[in-house]
Amino acid sequence: MVKNDTCPRSDDRCSAAFPADLIVLYNRVPKTGSTSFTGLAYDLCSRNKFNVLHLNTSKNAHVLSLADQMRFAQNITRWTEKHPALFHGHLAWFDLTAFGVPRLPVYINIVRDPIDRLVSYYYFLRYGDDFRPYLSRRRQGDCKSMDECVTEQGKDCDPMNMWLQVPFFCGHAAACWEPPGNLWALEQAKLNLANKYFLVGVTEEMEDFVALLEATLPSMFRGASDLYLHGEKSHLRKTFNKTTPLPATTEALRRSPIYKAEAEFYQFAFDQFQVLKKRTLMLKADRLMDRGQQYFFEKIRPRSRDGKPPVKGRP
Repeated sequence: MVKNDTCPRSDDRCSAAFPADLIVLYNRVPKTGSTSFTGLAYDLCSRNKFNVLHLNTSKNAHVLSLADQMRFAQNITRWTEKHPALFHGHLAWFDLTAFGVPRLPVYINIVRDPIDRLVSYYYFLRYGDDFRPYLSRRRQGDCKSMDECVTEQGKDCDPMNMWLQVPFFCGHAAACWEPPGNLWALEQAKLNLANKYFLVGVTEEMEDFVALLEATLPSMFRGASDLYLHGEKSHLRKTFNKTTPLPATTEALRRSPIYKAEAEFYQFAFDQFQVLKKRTLMLKADRLMDRGQQYFFEKIRPRSRDGKPPVKGRP
């Protein structure tokens, strides 16, 4: 089911730098700062003339049936009235090429240190956040700390709850999810991140992630850096009463094979993000900016029909 949260756009939205059928798909991993990031998109969409649509899955499922995969693939690629668009939702990656769609989306995502993500999840269940502080949470009234939970081997701090980022990038295959921590899923997740995603940022460097998107998809994300730094939604969602776990707690979690797989994947994503930043951005006047076009075309044949040589340079 698609929740129709859209922004108005005028007829002049098309330009050479912004294909009218551009589709960005953000299959957001929970507790990675995704609400803060989508808040930016909702603030920018009217100004930059694109639509933002939220995918709401039944029972918050992270995988779709085969029939729903087909419907979803057709929905986002053929719903041209809503293009250009950014679709977002808590959904595992799947390969749209298998469904015969006319155009593929640009995949983006954000990942987070696995223990930090688990800590945020643990306290969110108990105290919620400042985004919707009035909601009652599932563990409301349980004041047990993360340290106490790990000592008592509680359910909410079980390393099983860390097994999410790898499956999200691995996809819908059964082996992506079971057994938790398996190496096949880890390697498949790495391959998909490297080959199927346009950009994957890290929560700890959200500002740089936003800067990269503004540099590479400027028609959609123009003004995103200023909004992130100075807008009201730059840190939209903060979990209440989140406490840093003791070193002994962290060490206990790190002994888990699930943590080791998730940590290896996070490090892979982190390293890739650093390389893309270095290749794409430069620091100018204390701001990260696009390095500019670093190539041009030459030796163009045949020459123009009017007898004049083509101008050497950039398109």
